[in-house]
Amino acid sequence: MIPEIVGFITRREGRKFHSLNTVDDSLAKAERLVKRDGISLYVHIPFCRSLCPFCCFNRYLFQEDLARRYFIDLKQELETYRRLGFSFEDVYFGGGTPTVLMDELGDFIGQLRKQFKIKQISLETTPRELSEQNIKLLNEYGINRLSIGVQSFDEQILKTMGRVNGPAEEVKDRLLMCQGQFDTLNVDFLFNFPGQTTEQFAADVAIFKQLGIDQATFYPLMPSPHKKDDLERRFSRVDNYHEKNFYEIILRELYHGDFTPSTAWCFSRGERMIDEYIIESDDYIGIGSGSVSIVGGNFYVNSFSLDRYHELIVSGRLPIVGWRGLSEKEKRRYYLLTKLFGLKLDKEAFRRRFGGDIGSQLRLEMAFFRSFGLVSGNNILHVTEKGMYPVSVMMREFFAALNTLREYYIEHQI
Repeated sequence: MIPEIVGFITRREGRKFHSLNTVDDSLAKAERLVKRDGISLYVHIPFCRSLCPFCCFNRYLFQEDLARRYFIDLKQELETYRRLGFSFEDVYFGGGTPTVLMDELGDFIGQLRKQFKIKQISLETTPRELSEQNIKLLNEYGINRLSIGVQSFDEQILKTMGRVNGPAEEVKDRLLMCQGQFDTLNVDFLFNFPGQTTEQFAADVAIFKQLGIDQATFYPLMPSPHKKDDLERRFSRVDNYHEKNFYEIILRELYHGDFTPSTAWCFSRGERMIDEYIIESDDYIGIGSGSVSIVGGNFYVNSFSLDRYHELIVSGRLPIVGWRGLSEKEKRRYYLLTKLFGLKLDKEAFRRRFGGDIGSQLRLEMAFFRSFGLVSGNNILHVTEKGMYPVSVMMREFFAALNTLREYYIEHQI
């Protein structure tokens, strides 16, 4: 019952992000993008060699000419933020598949390092991109955390997912080629996919543990409405009735094993870098087509259309096409959500950011989490084992709401 309650409330709050104001002159609105310390940078590369039916992020089938034009635009957008006074240290590349053009990726990272004092870079890729040459180049580019979207080792499940990884044994060999080459090696898995059994998922977790890889992140299925309809037409019913059974495998094998939970979804051998910039930084800038940003309590959305993104960039404007200012209550609730997802909340940090005690500013929320034993602690609140799954549900519902927004922008090429 508790997961359903927190899921409902988070879903309702997440839908508020759908009500955006149109930005006619992006640079005129840039005054809202006040320079702040500790802002992370997310870079979106929206090209893939094949498109997975469950993915809700902005992505397009790879075309080299479009991709090369895109990297030029991306550099210009980055330069615009530099001129506005922003400085970045932590960078996260997502997609899409950021490694589709390694030379362009290398040039872009080179520009990053020339313009900013970069401390760490996290980058996503897929098993099919893991050649010896690419691994060598990623090392030369200074990638600290490499995250590989395996999703499953079960070839039948992968076929159902529409995922092209190659034979399972070959995927394992490629993962092992990367182990020890980066500060953190992460493997992404998907759970609660239509037709996927808990036995198949448990086998994936067992293989991950046998490989001895640094870190795994487990994402629940969180489709947008049209994606859900499409999955149900192609496969079977999409629901969350059995989701907790999958999550209990994660708790049993990793939470109670030799792993440290970094988020409700991410488990590491010891202290490792994670890619959840929404946890590490209160504010972040997203660049690229389909990126979103949160700065100073304002939510911004970049154009999802490659052509419109290009037109805005070459005209010297930021590619922001929508924004929304969060209310004070929404800011505090968003902060609570992200910190609980990261499994701890510093009450003093909350006080510094919002000018008051969390117990008074979010009185009902704190009473709920404490009374049901979902958090514990005094100055630092920690999510308990009982709270792990409800927090996972909260973040799933929030991301599902964002995926609905993404779907609308993709469908209407905004």
